[in-house]
Amino acid sequence: MNRILKSLAVAAILGAPSAYALQPGDVVEDFRLLDEQGHSHQLSYLSDKKAVVIMTQGNGCQIVRSTVPTLKAIRDKYQSRDVEFVMMNSNLQDTREDVAKESADFDYQIPIMMDSTQLIGESMGVTRTAEVFVIDPKNWHLVYHGPVDDHLSYGTERAKATHNYLDDALTAVLDDQPVKVASAQSAGCLVEMPEANNTAAHAKISYSKTIAPLLQQKCVACHREGGGAPFAMTSYQVVKGFSPMMREVIRVKRMPPWHADPHYGTFVGDRSLTVAQAQTLVHWIEAGAPRGGGPDPLIKVKPDLAAWKHGTPDLILDVPAFDIPATGTIDYQYPRLHNPLGHDAWIAAIELHPGNKQTVHHILAFMDDRVVNPSPNGSRQGNIQIGGYAPGLSPVVFEKDTGMYLPKDADFVIQMHYTANGQAMTDHSQVGLYFLKEPPKYPIHTGMMGQFRFTIAPGEQSHTEVTTKVWDRDAIVYSIMPHAHLRGKAAKMTAYFPDGHTQILLNVPKYDFAWQTDYAFAQPLNVPKGTKFVWEMTWDNSAQNLSNPDPTKAVHFGDQTWDEMGIGFFGFRYVDETAASFLADRATKEKALEEAKTASSKIASADTNGSTTAH
Repeated sequence: MNRILKSLAVAAILGAPSAYALQPGDVVEDFRLLDEQGHSHQLSYLSDKKAVVIMTQGNGCQIVRSTVPTLKAIRDKYQSRDVEFVMMNSNLQDTREDVAKESADFDYQIPIMMDSTQLIGESMGVTRTAEVFVIDPKNWHLVYHGPVDDHLSYGTERAKATHNYLDDALTAVLDDQPVKVASAQSAGCLVEMPEANNTAAHAKISYSKTIAPLLQQKCVACHREGGGAPFAMTSYQVVKGFSPMMREVIRVKRMPPWHADPHYGTFVGDRSLTVAQAQTLVHWIEAGAPRGGGPDPLIKVKPDLAAWKHGTPDLILDVPAFDIPATGTIDYQYPRLHNPLGHDAWIAAIELHPGNKQTVHHILAFMDDRVVNPSPNGSRQGNIQIGGYAPGLSPVVFEKDTGMYLPKDADFVIQMHYTANGQAMTDHSQVGLYFLKEPPKYPIHTGMMGQFRFTIAPGEQSHTEVTTKVWDRDAIVYSIMPHAHLRGKAAKMTAYFPDGHTQILLNVPKYDFAWQTDYAFAQPLNVPKGTKFVWEMTWDNSAQNLSNPDPTKAVHFGDQTWDEMGIGFFGFRYVDETAASFLADRATKEKALEEAKTASSKIASADTNGSTTAH
């Protein structure tokens, strides 16, 4: 009877042979996923490895739990031979928190990538847990697909296997030999993949009613005539032509350009695709991007011709024209602009317009406030940042009931970063300011955290610097913006509150220098006095970072893009500070500065009058 029951159990687990989407010898397309800890994993980044091993995982599957020790032993055996081991969870029912707990409880010690859309699992032909995919990075071919070995396990015990498929496959790949057994039937728990074979339904997805409106919502703001994208989505024909590229950039999460980990926080203007949106768009493309019936909504999309997004500014400042050479390095320019208002004002919004988008990398606008910096010559770079322009960065609009104070005697300092593009050009940028008609209830401030003395060693793949700030007053934080240069890899801001709880405010697992995003909280964050902010910035100075200017050089802090920064900017206000109290405090500081200046003048005068000259 026991033999019969065990035979039935084997049949239930094995099921019928599966038709895999990928066969040994097929190319495994690039993808990027976050693991259970919020770290980014991209297949193409592993091009320096000799082999990549991916095992499918599912919570509660005893076969996975009993297989992991064997997988770890093989990992340890090949660790010194540049073989990468990761797991992937494509289960609809498993959350990231649950997978993190399962990993900790059963000591997996191997990252588990979360395939929440199932798009990667579908393309690879995942049907069960404990399936192993071995990929050769030389050509990204799948060289083995099947179980770790031929042992079927139902409990915690695991007998010695007869055929060690994974071990044999890795030995062959590392010896540059063909894999003798390239596929075998897996014996893991079934993974429900409801859309894997639903191509007939995917071919009926409506371009007119579903796809075009989705593109209008998430893509067309940039992909339109006059927008910042390299092509405009003006019709079905254009979308159809670019659809393979669209599928690729969705799989690697390069587009839409939004880099915040969706597991933490809700932000204004989130450009990312939801799970359902990503599935719908990719399934439509994989079904051949059918046109179907109905009108084409993209034909009616108007070009982006607005000079200023918020209407004509109250004050437009012209940045002096600057001639950009065709080649060479261009130092940052810091033109100082006089404030022509003649009276104090409160800024409601600021918009910066590059005169030549082909050569302007970024613009930062500062004010130079003599109360903050009483130096007679002022600050070269200004001392209060009020706004900026960079790809992906929206115009600054301060929160309702807030504004930034602009004293009448403060100058503007504009940081201009130009890059040569092979053709001599001239730039004439502008800064537009919008003012409040009445003082706001609360003054808003900008703060920053980051290290300014660090060394990133040549070839270092992951270098992290940590900065802390303890808040000495109750505050409300509105936004966080990470900023690094070409070696920026990841950023994270964590809050440790006085009551003992911890909250990750922003996690950016894959920083992208090309897209500078200010992440504004959908619900502003209350920060009690005594809260500690911890800012972590990570850089990648290796050759695997394709943006790296020179992986053979040590890197330090600096303005130029081949140097590095790792700053976390944040917009905030103090809870107990009103516009009236701010102005009163400022008046006190101004008075103290004037008294100090008068006293200094008297001392200098006394020294001059009391001096004698010897003959």
